[in-house]
Amino acid sequence: MTEATTTPPAITTLGELKAAGYQYKTVREELRDNLIAKLRAGEDPWPGLHGLEHTVLPQVERAIIAGHDIVLLGERGQGKTRLLRPLPLLLDASVPAVKGSELREHPLHPVTDATRRRIEEEGDALEIEWIPRAARYSEKLATPDTSVADLIGDVDPMRVAEGRRLGDPETIHYGLIPRSNRGIVAINELPDLAERIQVAMLNVMEEADIQIRGYMLRLPLDVVVVASANPEDYTNRGRIITPLKDRFGAEIRTHYPVELEDEVAVIRQEAQLTAQVPEVIMEALARFTRALRESEAVNQRAGVSARFAIAGAETVAASATRRAAVRGEDGPVARLVDLEAAVDVLGGKVEFEHGEEGREWDVLEYLLRNAVAQSVRRRIRGLDFAPLIEALDGSTFISTGDSVTAAEFLAGLPELSTSLYDDIAHAFSAESEGERAAAIELAVEALYLTQKISKDSGEGETIYG
Repeated sequence: MTEATTTPPAITTLGELKAAGYQYKTVREELRDNLIAKLRAGEDPWPGLHGLEHTVLPQVERAIIAGHDIVLLGERGQGKTRLLRPLPLLLDASVPAVKGSELREHPLHPVTDATRRRIEEEGDALEIEWIPRAARYSEKLATPDTSVADLIGDVDPMRVAEGRRLGDPETIHYGLIPRSNRGIVAINELPDLAERIQVAMLNVMEEADIQIRGYMLRLPLDVVVVASANPEDYTNRGRIITPLKDRFGAEIRTHYPVELEDEVAVIRQEAQLTAQVPEVIMEALARFTRALRESEAVNQRAGVSARFAIAGAETVAASATRRAAVRGEDGPVARLVDLEAAVDVLGGKVEFEHGEEGREWDVLEYLLRNAVAQSVRRRIRGLDFAPLIEALDGSTFISTGDSVTAAEFLAGLPELSTSLYDDIAHAFSAESEGERAAAIELAVEALYLTQKISKDSGEGETIYG
């Protein structure tokens, strides 16, 4: 029997474990075997990750099969942590450990002298416990105040006070990495660790020994280290020292979603929405985010995080929910006015280049208009807007705003002798009253963007005419 099989929880002693024919596996072997099994079965080992299927994920899979430690390099909001967190799903469902072992030692592969003595003394009667895969993943956000004791360990003065000699290994209080033995430890924002702390990781990752307060312990730890970092040309807080970079077998660059559909899928998946946000609004938000990533006015070394678009979708939905609460509207649906309101909040999340001072809002408004135009254009292509343009003759206007309900907006539309409004709703797949209002409002905005009608905004109200 191997660790990949479902182990009966009735096994509670070392003797029973041996009788079951249990075979020892390292963490790297577990990850490799389970990943290959999923790939052969056609299962997706990385649920919820979009846009990385043909670039980043194959590199990660090759690194796991090779048994490498991994460092992910990429700008903020590229899903580095999101990519690391499914790793425990590639571990076995549960593994045995010596009961009471501080380092969760395998009963067939102990690493400390104290546990070896217990096995000699207790023999097959040694008690074991089972560790679930969720408990075998540790995550640490690197901060400048992180110490060697936090990651590696330190002498415990209380144990010394009990009468043990200072050189006794049992006087050590182990840090995160040794305590992650038999599992995976993830370190986010690795360059934030002080260089002397990174030096302390060198032996742990390569030579499997621990150096604390002047004496060294040989501990053949079974741990996989994964990390994330911003590219060194962006972060000014620190760097990954060259010897530590050399310890990572795989250095993988991440990226933002390449396809628009993947960008929208990420927003849909991650955003916690309080109101319905039509697909066209989501697309406009995704296009807006992508345009910011390509703009020369924006600091591209800092990047425009996927969290920008996610927060944008949540703000758009919140704006619609607020209007529904204030005006007593049922079934709130986000509209263009909510998207414009969201940009006012999100502007501070974008880092502009030096020399763009005073132009930030102009850049945001210009890119938003383009994003809306691109999202709407393909949907309304072929529709005849001449009757609506003629109806706005200077004395007839269309009024909207963040406090105007869908019913009020629709009631204020000029009457037409054609089915244009129905055609617009059909083009946007709009069914409810709120969806219909959102679609027509976007179509009217498109007329303004193509200079067919005028627009005047101010004091929370927008008038087209």
